[in-house]
Amino acid sequence: MRTYTADIDVRFRDIDAMGHVNNAVYATYIEQARTRYFRDVLDMDLSESSTVLASISIDFRRPIELSDGEVTVTVELADLGRSSATMTHEVRVGDAVAAEAEATLVSLDPDTGEPAPIPEEHRAGMESYHDI
Repeated sequence: MRTYTADIDVRFRDIDAMGHVNNAVYATYIEQARTRYFRDVLDMDLSESSTVLASISIDFRRPIELSDGEVTVTVELADLGRSSATMTHEVRVGDAVAAEAEATLVSLDPDTGEPAPIPEEHRAGMESYHDI
């Protein structure tokens, strides 16, 4: 299975009073990687998609500090359902895993707000990229 990666700069504003990246910022890093994934893999702007984040869970492994400079976030497709896609992520500093996460996205009908089938071109793009 092919893995998508995105390098993201650690910014001063990401740092909390403990001197490391605040736990909520990890979700932002994952969102940034997912946004780039949609752009690079599916050739679309995520903001133009009728897709919502249904769930996210993050397991923290080690702190990230400003001096780390950047993180690498991976995107792998764990499950592709009729209207949902579950992705797994690693947030890495060099070779060290700082966090592992799982996020589920749901495709919605823009008129009703109800779950809808993932558009066929998006499904085909994900399947092709990840060799499914």
